[in-house]
Amino acid sequence: MDPSASVTNSSSLQISQFILMGLPGIHEWQHWLSLPLALLYILALGANILIMITIQYETTLHVPMYHFLGILAVVDMGLATTIMPKILAIFWFDAKAISLPECFAQIYAIHCFLCMESGIFLCMAVDRYIAICHPLQYPSIVTEAFVIKATGFMVLRNGLFTIPVPVLASQRHYCSKNEIDHCLCSNLGVTSLACDDITVNKFYQLILAWILPGSDVALVFSSYVLILRSVLRLNSLEAMSKALATCSSHLILILFFYTGIIVLSVTHLAEKKIPLIPVLLNVLHNVIPPALNPMVYALRMPELRLGFQRLLGLSEDTSTK
Repeated sequence: MDPSASVTNSSSLQISQFILMGLPGIHEWQHWLSLPLALLYILALGANILIMITIQYETTLHVPMYHFLGILAVVDMGLATTIMPKILAIFWFDAKAISLPECFAQIYAIHCFLCMESGIFLCMAVDRYIAICHPLQYPSIVTEAFVIKATGFMVLRNGLFTIPVPVLASQRHYCSKNEIDHCLCSNLGVTSLACDDITVNKFYQLILAWILPGSDVALVFSSYVLILRSVLRLNSLEAMSKALATCSSHLILILFFYTGIIVLSVTHLAEKKIPLIPVLLNVLHNVIPPALNPMVYALRMPELRLGFQRLLGLSEDTSTK
């Protein structure tokens, strides 16, 4: 038997865990960032739980648009919880080790929740398109059954299409380096440590980005182009402003979400020169939208804001005046 072959085979079994080093270049004082990140995480959890309770409590909000908003709140909490506990453990307790199965599970969860968020944004765009462009057919098309079917399709689509990402990563041989200059298990960050060829991993990552978020953003953009065209045909200025107001909150968050993905992709090109920027942006893109989404909806949607006030007992004074 070839001795070199046995060494290679044994070396492929040496690594049983990865070491998440944290934010590259600032390892000595990265713990100072734990406070703002922890506050963002608490805000994301608290605000999204408040939205879910308000939608459940207020019968006037039991309509498809708010059902999608409640589903988005669940996805946001899942996305933030996938990464933040481990990041805070690294910053506070220096708990940098993560087993291979846990790392691959995190890769799957991150991809699944990000694609799910993109899919829910598409569902919300379609909901607004039908409501504005086909208002007479809206009650018969966008029903609770429609919400269940659309959500089920998105869960099935994203759950199945993202499975090959961690599966392909787990099939690579990690035989020497196990330190990841990141706070979380990113697919390319992990597979870059492999001792064998990762071309198929990079290829599927690219295909996945085009099939799921890529197609979603194209359909979302098309929906809002049709919405804008329909709104511009309205003769009433009041009806036009009302139609735009119902879409503004969705559009703000959609633009923020997809712009973040584009910026993150572009900054990866400069990763070798300034490795901190793409890593930090990757972390922030997974925690800022979950914290930002409820705030935008609360500010832009009077019905939801009134629901908050009723839930918290703040609307009684205004009702008696």
